[in-house]
Amino acid sequence: MSQITYLTQEGFDRLKAELEEMKTTGRKEVATAIAEAREKGDLSENAEYDAAKDAQGMLEMRINELEKTLANVRIIDASQVDTSKVVLLSNVTIENLKTGKEMTYQLVSESEADLKERRISANSPIGKGLLGKAVGEIAQVETPSGLVEFRIKDISAVS
Repeated sequence: MSQITYLTQEGFDRLKAELEEMKTTGRKEVATAIAEAREKGDLSENAEYDAAKDAQGMLEMRINELEKTLANVRIIDASQVDTSKVVLLSNVTIENLKTGKEMTYQLVSESEADLKERRISANSPIGKGLLGKAVGEIAQVETPSGLVEFRIKDISAVS
């Protein structure tokens, strides 16, 4: 059985648009590249042909991956997020107990994670450590440099 992926409506729409783009424009571009490489003669020693076929394989693999993900999506309504504890789609403000630095992150699915936008995966070490914690609790996260402790300062719903 495939794994269920939880997404926001925005994340679902973005993945669906990416899939549609790959199925239409992406496939046309790859087919054109293969046709152009074929016209250059002997395929056994044609690096352009090999590269185009590799690109086709990668494209089809990504299309297949997106189709599987979208077939098992559950869309989460951000307005229904429980703010009594850290759950998927929570905005959580944490304090690093060693450095005193505060950070705010949103917990999202892997496909929506983007550290630049302060959106971390619930499957990441920090995400796993924060899930289920309430305000005031300490989350212990194992990192490559050792154990890091975070105090949950605030939990809010996505606005």
